[in-house]
Amino acid sequence: MAVIRWEPVRELHSLQQEMNRLFGSFLESPSAGSSTATRQWIPAMDLVERDEQFVLRADLPGVREADVTIEVEDNVLTIAGERRSEHEENREGYHRIERATGAFRRSLTLPDGVDASSIGAKFDGGVLEVTIPKPKQRRPERVQINLGGSDQPPVIEADAVAAAA
Repeated sequence: MAVIRWEPVRELHSLQQEMNRLFGSFLESPSAGSSTATRQWIPAMDLVERDEQFVLRADLPGVREADVTIEVEDNVLTIAGERRSEHEENREGYHRIERATGAFRRSLTLPDGVDASSIGAKFDGGVLEVTIPKPKQRRPERVQINLGGSDQPPVIEADAVAAAA
C-alpha cells in the first residue's frame, strides 16, 4: 500500500483553476487588442404558470420588436434577437461602455401536446410576453373486465367516452 501525501494548498489551487475555467465563459473580458468592449448578453426571463396557460416574460430593453424572433420546433420554443450598440467610436475621448450588446438566444422545452399555432406574443415597453396555452389533459379511459370467460367485448364507461370526444 502506497502512502500519498495530501497537500491542501495544491487542492485549493486546483479548485481555483476549475472555477476560473467554469466562470471564464460568462465573464470573459475582451482581448487586450480588441476595439470592441462587448460582453455576451443573456436577457432575464420569468415563466409563470396559470390555470389555462404559461406566460413567459423576457426583459429586452433597448431591443426593437423587429430584432426579435420566436420559433417553435420539436417542442422547443426559442427566442432570439439582438441589441445593437448605440455608441459611436470616439478616438479623442474616453468612453465607458457597461451595457452589454449583441445577439442572444434563449430556449425553453414545451410540454408535449402544445399547439404551436395558438402561441401568442406581444412586445410592450421593452418586455416581451409570450402566452403558451396548456395542452388539453386527456383523461384515462376505464375498461371493465368481464369475468367468467364471457365472449362479450369489454364495456367502456360513459365518462371515458365523453372525455375522448
